[in-house]
Amino acid sequence: QVQLVESGGGLVQAGGSLRLSCAASGRTFSSHTMGWFRQAPGKEREFVAAIRRSATITHYADSVKGRFTISRDNAKNTVYLQMNSLKTEDTAVYYCAVSTVPIGYYISRSAEYDYWGQGTQVIVSS
Repeated sequence: QVQLVESGGGLVQAGGSLRLSCAASGRTFSSHTMGWFRQAPGKEREFVAAIRRSATITHYADSVKGRFTISRDNAKNTVYLQMNSLKTEDTAVYYCAVSTVPIGYYISRSAEYDYWGQGTQVIVSS
């Protein structure tokens, strides 16, 4: 049974940093694209970042570019999201996801991902 378990969320002041982790079990995802999405209250789930299997190709939403960094450790079957210079608008539940099919242009579409974690809450206070 595949499981994705996020951790590292919490309460932080604006300008602070958090590092999210997502550990996968039940299957090796070293050959697959992994991503992070988030959903704020009353809003739709939105793309945050994704990393290709090579770990050298990454994609970011414009809203987090330059502040967030996605990385992966294939030996640990884990993906990370380093979040710096956090803003109040970054407050959301953050989800990690994995796509087991090749993703081309639509890497930011949630429908392209078939495994999801349960989410971890991030609250950024002013």
